[in-house]
Amino acid sequence: MLGAGLALALCALQLCPAALGGSQPQLLVERSGSRRLSKVRASKPFTPLLFGRGRGRGGGGPGARRREQPERCWQIGGFAWENCGDKRDPVVLQSLSVAPDPISIPGSLRISAAVSSNKTMAAPLKAVLLVEKALGDLWIQLPCIDQLGSCTYNDVCTILDNLIPPGTTCPEPLLTYGIPCHCPFKAGSYSLPASDFVLPEVELPAWMTNGNYRVRVAVSSGGEELACVKLAFSLQSQ
Repeated sequence: MLGAGLALALCALQLCPAALGGSQPQLLVERSGSRRLSKVRASKPFTPLLFGRGRGRGGGGPGARRREQPERCWQIGGFAWENCGDKRDPVVLQSLSVAPDPISIPGSLRISAAVSSNKTMAAPLKAVLLVEKALGDLWIQLPCIDQLGSCTYNDVCTILDNLIPPGTTCPEPLLTYGIPCHCPFKAGSYSLPASDFVLPEVELPAWMTNGNYRVRVAVSSGGEELACVKLAFSLQSQ
C-alpha cells in the first residue's frame, strides 16, 4: 500500500496531469460529527496532491501569457490521519509524518511513513475515495469528475502499470528503500525514511477552494477490505 500510494502521489505531482471539466453532479451532505484524527508528527512548524494539475514551464501560445502572471500559491495545514478500517484489516499504516506545517505549494515537503501488511496485495486491487468539504456543520461529498474526487478505481494495479511500465525501475525514493511500485505487494513491513520532495506549481480543480477537507481511502480485493485510511487537512490560497 505504501508503494502504491507513493507511486500514485508522484504521478499526481509529475507524471499524469489531468484536466477537469463537465457538469457537476448533485452533492451529498452529512452533518459534522466529533471525529478525531491523529495529528501528523512534524519535525518543525500533505496531503498527496491527488487532485492537482502540474503547470508547464516553457513554450509559447496562450498558456505562455498565463504564466507571465504571478501563480497562485496554496498552503495545506492541520494535516491529520488515522486508520479507519476494521482492526482485522491486514494492511495498517503504522506512521506518517510530514513537514513543514503548513505545506506551501509550490515549495518543498519532507515525508516519512511506515506500513505493515500480513497479506500479499495482488490484482485486482480496488480503491474507493470519498472526498468531503466542510460547509458549516455539514460535510459535502465532492463528486467524481474526470476521475478526480470521490471516485472508484477498480484496477489500481493496471493504473500503476500504465504509469510505470513493468520492467522499468521504480522512481526514487522507492528504488533506494526497496519499496515496490507494482502488484503484487508482498506481505511484510515497508518504511520510507524522511525524504524530501519538490512540490511544483499546480492548478487545482475548481471545486478545491479554501476550506477544510477530509478524505477516506479504502483498498479492497475480491470484496475483502485490505486497508482504510482517513486524512484531514485545510486548504488556503495565498
